[in-house]
Amino acid sequence: MGRRGWLALLFGLMVIAGLTLLRAADPYPVQVARETTFDLFQQLRPREAPPDLPIRIIDIDETSLAAQGQWPWPRSTMADMSDRLTELGAAAVVFDLLFSEPDRLSPSARVDGGQDYDRMFAAALSAGPTVLSLAQSGRAAVTGLEPKSGLAMTGDDPLAQVPQLGGAAQPLPILAEAARGLGVASLDRDGAGVARRLPMLWRNGDAVLPSLSAEALRVALGVSTLVVIGDSAGAGTVEQLRIGDFAVPTGPSGDLWIYYRHLPDDIYVPARELLADGYRDLSPQIAGHIVLVGTSASGLLDIRASALGTAVPGVSIHAQILEQMLTGTFLDRADWVGGLEMIVVAVAGLLIVLAVIITGPVVGLVISLLIAGVLMAASWWAFAQPRLLIDPSFALFGALLLYAAMAFFRFAVTDADRRRIRRAFAHYVEPSLLTRIEADARLLKLGGDLRELTVMFSDVRNFSALAERTTPAGLVAILNRLFAALGQAIVNEQGTIDKFMGDAVMAFWNAPVDVERHASRACLAALAMREALERLNAASNEPIAIGIGIATGPALVGNMGFERRFDYSCIGDTVNVASRIEGSCRAVGYDILVTETTAAAAAELALLPAGAVELKGMTGREPIHILVGDSTMRQSEAFAALETAHRDLTATLGAGADPARSLDACRRAALAVDTRLGAFYAACVERSDDFRTSSPGTSV
Repeated sequence: MGRRGWLALLFGLMVIAGLTLLRAADPYPVQVARETTFDLFQQLRPREAPPDLPIRIIDIDETSLAAQGQWPWPRSTMADMSDRLTELGAAAVVFDLLFSEPDRLSPSARVDGGQDYDRMFAAALSAGPTVLSLAQSGRAAVTGLEPKSGLAMTGDDPLAQVPQLGGAAQPLPILAEAARGLGVASLDRDGAGVARRLPMLWRNGDAVLPSLSAEALRVALGVSTLVVIGDSAGAGTVEQLRIGDFAVPTGPSGDLWIYYRHLPDDIYVPARELLADGYRDLSPQIAGHIVLVGTSASGLLDIRASALGTAVPGVSIHAQILEQMLTGTFLDRADWVGGLEMIVVAVAGLLIVLAVIITGPVVGLVISLLIAGVLMAASWWAFAQPRLLIDPSFALFGALLLYAAMAFFRFAVTDADRRRIRRAFAHYVEPSLLTRIEADARLLKLGGDLRELTVMFSDVRNFSALAERTTPAGLVAILNRLFAALGQAIVNEQGTIDKFMGDAVMAFWNAPVDVERHASRACLAALAMREALERLNAASNEPIAIGIGIATGPALVGNMGFERRFDYSCIGDTVNVASRIEGSCRAVGYDILVTETTAAAAAELALLPAGAVELKGMTGREPIHILVGDSTMRQSEAFAALETAHRDLTATLGAGADPARSLDACRRAALAVDTRLGAFYAACVERSDDFRTSSPGTSV
């Protein structure tokens, strides 16, 4: 297999080990992917419709609210509902509603000796097979709450992993005492938003409370005791809950996976029909049935998300669980399934690694897709037939990641020499140009193109003095930190760094690729360089100052040199102007100078005219501007005030008048914009001749 093959195998085994550890840790994203996959399975194959089961829902729907009035209804109305359901022969009357506070509509709440609706409701509850609900709530304490059902257990403490109730919104004591059953109605134990698993048991100190659906079945069957079957290995987990003759398999913490189906409309009976005069006509739908009283009205906030991807009333989910218990239709995710999934990830991963190493990436891809298809088909069969929940999502993710990692590793090892050559060549050619050369070898010729560029020169002030008081190694370290910060600011604005020259940097925009608004980008890069320098100076004992010159105009850009050694660079009058105005920063008293052409192309930025300066070796004068800030500063009131004062100053200097008053106004306005402007205005007095020239080539 060779050295590279063994390296690839070792790399693949490391990735497999990492995936296995990730699956063992089972972080939240892995859980979400797994449960979303199980939701998809249910959507593709929901629970089959059973024969007509003795379950009905009395629905407090929108039409019932319109007929009876807004919620909450008086407890006298709830008493009528309970009495009528008992009269019609309901096997159990289960209220998926909370009655935590006294009825404020009761006459006794307003008049001493008035009728007490809560007592009326309690009397109705005690007369029938009724079940009340409570809901988990971290803000409410559980006081005086005792389960209505007895509890028998097998195994060593099977309740060790049963969730704690913590706190609960519970019914009034008078109502709780009157009902035959009391169950927990909470559906969203994990706060995930989708009701997928429901704890069938909750602990409240030493007491154990059943879920609302389990308590409903117990009361309907007329049994007094729930039986909890613990595991036989002594792990302190729940394997099964028995309610009369019905066995409910559960997970280790006593939870049940909800297997949904689309409930038919006839399972719902509007509450208004029960409260109407002809309620006795409902007898065939009520007699011998477990009747759940709940709401589908959106305003009563009991709408939940189901695994089928639809919003359903919370009461219907309890009905779904009752159907599962009556038909024995359950989803199973046994304890050993998680271990099986990790083994599958490891074995499938090893097959993919060997396939890519032996056959190459293309055939390896085909084999990887076949493995993924087998995993998906096996998971689907397990769901559709024995109703066993086996997660294919992580194995599919692992197969994709592993194939991508192996393909990348093979590519990286195979092309190592090519990449080393490219890295070496990149030291001499700007990276974006190198990319273009790789795509078009015709660019490897001498010559260039004439195009509009924006050119920048940056230079360190008082570099000689810095070099005298710094060791060579220290000086190199300072320059490297400086160039790294300045270079990053240039690259961030799509600039091309031409070269580093001692303590200077040359860069240009709009070559080798087109750059929109290249003058503005060059100016923004200069402002970013200023900020980067301020951060470096704040952390250094050797403060550094730089000057920046920017010019926009035509230049020849291309490969300069000879056939065996050349640089990609630019030449022309624009380059010379940028270099010269950078040298004028000291005389002007400001750190960023731009030409008039650049200022016109970047008019959205905060720029101020700074006269026309003489450039060494060039005829005439060059109008320049100082770059004060970005577009935000340009639109500020402080800059507007400074611009007005500055305009008066330049007009005064241009006319040869006394600038004292205008200069004071500019200095005051500059304090709110940039303290660096103080040196600039101090130099303006000595540069009064520069403001008497307005165009290139004009003599004073």
